[in-house]
Amino acid sequence: MRVLLVDDNRLMLEGLRNLLEAHHIEVAGMAEDGSQAVALARQLKPDVILMDIRMPGCDGLSATRLIKAENPESRIVILTTSTDEKDLFEAIKSGACGYLLKSMDAAELAEALDQARQGIPPFSPGLAAKLLEEFARISHSAATGKAAGTEEPDTAPSGSGLKPRQIEVLKLVAEGLSYKEVGAQLALSPRTIKYHMVEIMNQLHLENRAQVLAYAGRLGLGREKTDL
Repeated sequence: MRVLLVDDNRLMLEGLRNLLEAHHIEVAGMAEDGSQAVALARQLKPDVILMDIRMPGCDGLSATRLIKAENPESRIVILTTSTDEKDLFEAIKSGACGYLLKSMDAAELAEALDQARQGIPPFSPGLAAKLLEEFARISHSAATGKAAGTEEPDTAPSGSGLKPRQIEVLKLVAEGLSYKEVGAQLALSPRTIKYHMVEIMNQLHLENRAQVLAYAGRLGLGREKTDL
């Protein structure tokens, strides 16, 4: 896996590079602002871009929009200290496929990047409930094909066809658990949980984990967990 690192703090970049290389992840390049990130993404075509938000000049969200406009298939994961809901929502709307906090440990980061490479968007667990509230409100059109604001039932739409195990996985993910934590509760491997999530997205015709969380929110799943 080849990763492009983007952060205006040089020490952070060097630390991330050492951390990822220790986990056998290749650092294809490093950028210190959004403009450099756009140029290097075009030149290097990395598998995943790990993007900070707060940077001088062209910030991470602007860079994300520019990169996605040029290459919609780019997988951009935000890595930040910000837990601000506005940053979280804007990152996803800008095209980021995941949102991680710099407080996570090395093994979790390596696992999250692997998820992103496989097309399974990673989020720090505590952010899932925030996404539920926002995307359940505004992404009806993207998730179901209905106009925004349409009232949704609290039961699964007819024909959704989710199996009991898939409902279990969906509920736990909606509560903010990581794939590893979901696997531990269900006595399954994290890889099996990833498989179930891909199957859920395919079956419901959803494009990313944010839409899955929105769907779960409309079913009333995950709302009991309020401790972020």
